[in-house]
Amino acid sequence: MTDDRANPFLDEIDESEEELEFEEDALEEPDLDEVIKERDQLKDRLLLAFAETENLRKRADRVRRDAEVYGGTKLARDLLSVQDNLVRALENIDDDLREQHKSLTEGLELTLRELLSVFEKHKIVSVAPEIGDKFDPKMHQAMFEAPVPNTTKGSIIQVMATGFAIGDRLLRAAQVGVSSNTETTK
Repeated sequence: MTDDRANPFLDEIDESEEELEFEEDALEEPDLDEVIKERDQLKDRLLLAFAETENLRKRADRVRRDAEVYGGTKLARDLLSVQDNLVRALENIDDDLREQHKSLTEGLELTLRELLSVFEKHKIVSVAPEIGDKFDPKMHQAMFEAPVPNTTKGSIIQVMATGFAIGDRLLRAAQVGVSSNTETTK
């Protein structure tokens, strides 16, 4: 006699019977309430997935725009000292020295113009208050206060260094002197 368990033909018959039982269970009519409930759950999951995808797209777009505008902030902040040094150098050249070293002076001026052009290209704008403007703590840094006659309290009396902003963020506040005059002007 042969062993029933070793016969592949009989194994296939057993598998076929199991498949028939499974198909009979599947042919039973499903409960309509359960199907509606499952449909609603799947619909909610789909809507949540769409919303999450849209939020992710918007977030990625915002991060990309911020990287374009603010990506060079550290470099720009470091270049501000270069701009300050060029301005100081040009301010301290007297007329005699300017005549003696005309090409050097022109080179410094061209370098400063090129640096300012690059700043403008990358949307780095100067924050340059005028004397007499009102002190704005969001844009200016008070370096000193002094009672200056014929000025109002809180007005700018000296600009020591120009400030700079990139986009809507301040890179460096303008460094100013502020009037602390308490006398009323007539």
